[in-house]
Amino acid sequence: MEKITDRQKILIVDDSEMNRAILADMLDGEFDIIEAENGEEGVAMLQKHGPEISLVLLDIVMPVMDGFGVLTQMNKYRWIEDIPVIMISAERGSSHIERAFELGITDFISRPFDALIVHRRVVNTILLYAKQKRLTAMVAEQIYEKEQRSSLMIDILSHCVEFRNGESGMHVRNVHILTETLLNALLRKTDRYHISQADISVISTASALHDIGKIAIPEEILNKPGKFTPEEFAIMKTHSMVGAEMLENLPSYQNEPLVSFAYQICRWHHERWDGRGYPDGLAGDEIPISAQIVAMADVYDALTSERVYKPPFSHEQAVNMIVGGECGQFNPLMLECLEECADEIRQELAAGGEQRRSQRDIQNMARELHRHKELTASERSLELLEHERMKYSFFASLTKEIQFEYTISPPALVLNSWGSEKLDLPEALLDPYQHPEALSIINKDVQSKLADALHSTTPGSPVVQCDCKLTIKGEERWHRIVARASWSSEEPPRYTGCIGKAMDIHNSRLQLENLERQASHDSLTGLVNRAYAKKRIIERLEDRPAGRYAMAILDLDYFKSANDTYGHMFGDEVLKFLAERMRHSIRGGDIAARVGGDEFLIFLEYKDDLEGAIEGIYSRVSGGVYKDFAISVSMGVASTQEAGCDYDSLFRCADQALYVVKHSGEKGHYNYYHKENAIDTATSAVSPIDAESKEESE
Repeated sequence: MEKITDRQKILIVDDSEMNRAILADMLDGEFDIIEAENGEEGVAMLQKHGPEISLVLLDIVMPVMDGFGVLTQMNKYRWIEDIPVIMISAERGSSHIERAFELGITDFISRPFDALIVHRRVVNTILLYAKQKRLTAMVAEQIYEKEQRSSLMIDILSHCVEFRNGESGMHVRNVHILTETLLNALLRKTDRYHISQADISVISTASALHDIGKIAIPEEILNKPGKFTPEEFAIMKTHSMVGAEMLENLPSYQNEPLVSFAYQICRWHHERWDGRGYPDGLAGDEIPISAQIVAMADVYDALTSERVYKPPFSHEQAVNMIVGGECGQFNPLMLECLEECADEIRQELAAGGEQRRSQRDIQNMARELHRHKELTASERSLELLEHERMKYSFFASLTKEIQFEYTISPPALVLNSWGSEKLDLPEALLDPYQHPEALSIINKDVQSKLADALHSTTPGSPVVQCDCKLTIKGEERWHRIVARASWSSEEPPRYTGCIGKAMDIHNSRLQLENLERQASHDSLTGLVNRAYAKKRIIERLEDRPAGRYAMAILDLDYFKSANDTYGHMFGDEVLKFLAERMRHSIRGGDIAARVGGDEFLIFLEYKDDLEGAIEGIYSRVSGGVYKDFAISVSMGVASTQEAGCDYDSLFRCADQALYVVKHSGEKGHYNYYHKENAIDTATSAVSPIDAESKEESE
């Protein structure tokens, strides 16, 4: 009898703890057991452990979601194709059994059950599915090897051409990556050219053959460092036709899409949109889109690579030169695609080709397997998934991060073990937006913000980041959420969920906030400092240059005597007392700052009555006594109408107005700057109120 050599994982879904314990005792010595106490929890466990589960033992009658509900979900998401289900129940009605088999179960066992029968049926079912998986793995491996050999032969041929041409062996790889990236950008932008994902893969592969005709060009011309003569250029241009003829004269494979696209690319990748290319002078969309794309990819890589006749240009220079028409005319739609995916191109080229090649091979293998509907999963794929899961869990435990996966269909949240323990939530949650404990952790505003950000991503730019507060065990803490949206492979792509992590940045954020505050605020008074106030004032003036603004510079009178009489600690308390008065004297949009020493600044916006605003501020900050020290303030005021709408002019003029007060012999007043008066002839060294009183007395 065939044995199961590796421990398989079995999911038991039953609301009875006793039934689960009995089944677990029967199977625990040979299998790894995971349990769920109702159908909803069972679906969540399938969502989390799907590829690892070899069998489900399922009860019918359960609260929350019964066994038929579980089977319905497994059919909806096609899990039933990969995971066998044995129904175990006391329900013996034929309608129940018939319905269960219609929903895809493999076997049915009635309770009470015999341990030997349960064990034998479990082993037989797992062995049956294991054989199917091995068959799938064999087919997948053959397809994988076929793809590898095909790609290898194409790469060898194209690299031979590049070697003879004296170009970098990276040219083929780069053109492949550029072609694929530009085609995907075009597919996102328009359906005008009727390109499928399968076409993109084939065209990208065929792009490696774009210059095979150069094998017939004499080496002294091919690698000439200087400019071609007209005769040499005429010979060089023949490489496009030579390559096309080589493909056209193949004894077989003429009906293969790869050969068809390669012929188009070889022959026409030097044609230009305005008809000034070669060899046939095609214009506009007479040029096949495959050739248009490879032409742009070829030009870009030629610009950014070192050649015997030129140094490399930068990425930005190359894009600007192509868009600016310095390298011939291209399809305007393609130029838009180039600009839109310029950052993606830089990243893709920097990432290297091996990972992309592996991804392409897996995609091709998946397409091939899709043609064999009797095959449902690859053992190789399951091994890779298990390997990735182990790496994921290991690194997650080291980083102490909350890592998560969210899927829209079904609506499920899966947490890593550390994150589950940290948040005090189950590792798998079905419909988390309806789960009260989950909702208490991340509020609706944060949910909405994150959801909007994820839905606004694209397959080419899927990563989002946001800082937010999560309430964990009653404590609000800052976390940075970094998530990558998942998109379906259908056309157009559909948002399917995300994976991500939440990092606790509470302390680092507080430290950053403290550092930022230290950089922008005066440590003694808590007011903003002069540099930060200047920055804010300049921004306000630039944002609304037509606004009416005023600046007041305040000086605490007799402050030196306070320090000399009571000591510097007392002087600090006086400064803090005055700063607090200033805070309560200004509106929300005004700015109060400590300039230095006992000098302060107020910046405000006014509508019509500047004198009323200044009088109110002055009356609130000046006068009274702090302990035994009388608070007296001198103030100079300048408005944008008089001093001009820039920071330096306002500060200089307000300082001049203050200078007049300080040197008038009568401190404890405020004075306005007027542009028609210099320092020596300022309108008054006293406040308007005092001036009116003086006139009445005279």
